[in-house]
Order: sequence, then structure tokens, then C-alpha cells
Amino acid sequence: MKLQKVGELAFILGVAIAVIAGLASYAVTQNIGVAAVLAILGIVVGLLNITEKEVVPFLAAVIALVVSGSSLSVILSGIPQIVMVLQNIVVFAAPAALVVALKAIASLSSSA
Repeated sequence: MKLQKVGELAFILGVAIAVIAGLASYAVTQNIGVAAVLAILGIVVGLLNITEKEVVPFLAAVIALVVSGSSLSVILSGIPQIVMVLQNIVVFAAPAALVVALKAIASLSSSA
């Protein structure tokens, strides 16, 4: 299986797990196992899916996602399943953003 396909599968699995685990939740507490799987999938996505050309749009999108997800979590605090879906998506996206940002910094420092 090509690495590109692995990255695509990791993205699909990450979003699916974030949504399903969030909707199956009855409390606003993060399951450490789900969080670990989402974080690992996020790292895979950051390593395999984002090209140099996509770095800035990706990081901007993740910033918007984190800010809006956090705001919506407060607004929708009475619906724990939706809050957990939002939190799971942030847990999935944040490690990907970290990897992409580190790759961008490494690229910038090596070309200087």
C-alpha cells in the first residue's frame, strides 16, 4: 500500500472515530484510548498527507478548527455528544498541525 493511501486512510479513520466515539459518549470526559488513537492518526496524517504547498492553508484551517471547536464546545455544553465530537476532532487535528509546523520549521531552517 502506498504511503499516500495510508495517509488518506488515516484521515478517514480519524474523522470517523472522532465522530462515532463522540456520539457514543454520555459525558464530557475524554477516553484516553480514543485520544491516543486519534493522536497517532493525526501524526500519520501530518507526516504523510500535507505537502509543502499545503502547509499554510492547513495550519490556518487547524487554527480555525481549534478556535471554533473550543467556542462551540462552550456554547453547546448542554449536548455532551456534540462537545465530545468537537473535542475529538481537535485531538485528531492538533498532532497533525504540530507535525506539519515542525516540518515547516525544519524546512525553513535548512534553507536559510
